[in-house]
Amino acid sequence: MRYENPLYMAEDAGSADLISGGRLQLGISRGSPEQAVNGYEHFGHVPQEGATDADMARQHTARLLDVLGGEGFAEPSPSPMFPNPPGKLRIEPHSPGLRERIWWGAGTRATAQWAGEQGMNLMSSTLLTEETGVPFHRLQAEQIQLFRDAWTTAGHAHEPRVSVSRSVFPLVSKLDHQLFGRETASTDQVGHLDDGLARFGKTYAGEPEQLVRDLAQDEAVAAADTLLLTVPNQLGVDYNAHVLDSLLRYVAPELGWR
Repeated sequence: MRYENPLYMAEDAGSADLISGGRLQLGISRGSPEQAVNGYEHFGHVPQEGATDADMARQHTARLLDVLGGEGFAEPSPSPMFPNPPGKLRIEPHSPGLRERIWWGAGTRATAQWAGEQGMNLMSSTLLTEETGVPFHRLQAEQIQLFRDAWTTAGHAHEPRVSVSRSVFPLVSKLDHQLFGRETASTDQVGHLDDGLARFGKTYAGEPEQLVRDLAQDEAVAAADTLLLTVPNQLGVDYNAHVLDSLLRYVAPELGWR
């Protein structure tokens, strides 16, 4: 969102949602560390004095949410060339309901709270840019609870949704063992990112029975209503279809996933 013109983005999102029959689930975030220094400035977006690029991203997001609601904000032209309905103009095309299908990718507990306050759904990946010494799944579960508490306090009318991401590889073939057998001993990792400590979640790899036991103990997976699976796209479509098929056959039914 550091790079986006929120009004132009609202037009594009409204168009995509109408074309798809109201099926768009739009995920947005501040953005990850990048190759260019202050790359957003080359697109004409400069934080206000005393503000950070993260502040600017949230400002852009707040503006996007405002106009997605469909309220008029622009004065209509009085020219007879433009016959307008009464009142102020809104962003067009407008897609009713899209405002409730915006997801914020939060990397901390604080930004998850902010997302809850704004009435956005929560996306939380396999990385949190903070470190408290507790396992990743527990830290992420704390993040989810803070999001839900903020949502309740804000009094939003619709129900919130929460997704978490995981790397999960059932080892059911010789190739699976060759590619991911070493990941069976995977653990959380702590490293430096954005001038601070960050915690990375582990990869789940193992025999299906072990994966069922391990994932059943993942507090964040239990707290979320949606699981996003990260796949090794460099291994190609066929292998990724095999991974998903293995999950659906051997893991999902045992955990009650639908």
